[in-house]
Amino acid sequence: MLKGNRLKSGAILVVAAPLLLAACASQDDVRRAQATADQALAAAQQANQTAQAAMQKADQAAADAAAASAKADRMFQQSLRK
Repeated sequence: MLKGNRLKSGAILVVAAPLLLAACASQDDVRRAQATADQALAAAQQANQTAQAAMQKADQAAADAAAASAKADRMFQQSLRK
């Protein structure tokens, strides 16, 4: 029974502690956190754009490679007929 009460007390502390600490954040802390989040979002959006451009280049390279492979196959088949 005592162990169960300790677990409940610990759970309440784990939930209550962040709430108490959050209440202590100043407006400057919140502004800094928002600015950091905004910077992270901007960096993530830039990374996403870069990744999309890389994907387009990779898709084009794959298409070019497939075309070159098909051409090489045709040339090889023609050389067998001669």
